[in-house]
Amino acid sequence: MPKITPFLWFDTQAKEAADFYVSVFPNSKIRDVSYYAEGMPAPAGSVMVVEFELDGQVFQALNAGPHFKFDEAISFMIDCADQAEVDYYWEKLLSGGGEESQCGWLKDRFGLSWQVTPRRLMELMADPDKAKAARVGAAMMQMIKIDIAKIEAAAEAA
Repeated sequence: MPKITPFLWFDTQAKEAADFYVSVFPNSKIRDVSYYAEGMPAPAGSVMVVEFELDGQVFQALNAGPHFKFDEAISFMIDCADQAEVDYYWEKLLSGGGEESQCGWLKDRFGLSWQVTPRRLMELMADPDKAKAARVGAAMMQMIKIDIAKIEAAAEAA
């Protein structure tokens, strides 16, 4: 199967964003940085593309000007093992000017959308007891950051 690599368009912050993401996610690194040459559409010597890896997933980040912006139509979901992971990623990704949304979604300071999702939420939403799954879904819809204890309480409510 061909490898699929997310390719992210930035105005001028590709390296700053890559450095930020690498600092947030474990087992991550900058793999390569390429620069604009003379005669290209940005100042010679400025960062053009940054290739980075977040826990094994390769990304490319391009500095290509202010023509396009991120929106919620694309997001990255983080599969969190527990509330400590939810809290960690929530705090880190919001740092420096990110914005909370709802249902576990946020935008980081670069405008990229993330879903900080506890594995337990996905398990409960897929429960064969449709009433239980509906209660969990209704509880989630009232949350900004997902609270595992509250979704578990909703699952068990009669």
